[in-house]
Amino acid sequence: MEKSAEFCACTNLKCPLHPTKHDKGCTPCINKNLRLKEIPNCFFDLIDNAENRSGDKFKDFAELILKK
Repeated sequence: MEKSAEFCACTNLKCPLHPTKHDKGCTPCINKNLRLKEIPNCFFDLIDNAENRSGDKFKDFAELILKK
């Protein structure tokens, strides 16, 4: 894993974009999320009960934040 990905806090190790699966750091994940207008999984990990969310869209993240 390259040095720029050492801070990765994502717990979804099964994801093919996780920095442990390649040497490109978080770039592939961020690119995917920008393309799909989604929030990275690691952001959701900061919120209690995020595993029960309906999706990864900006709206889904905002709803969890408002409930908090």
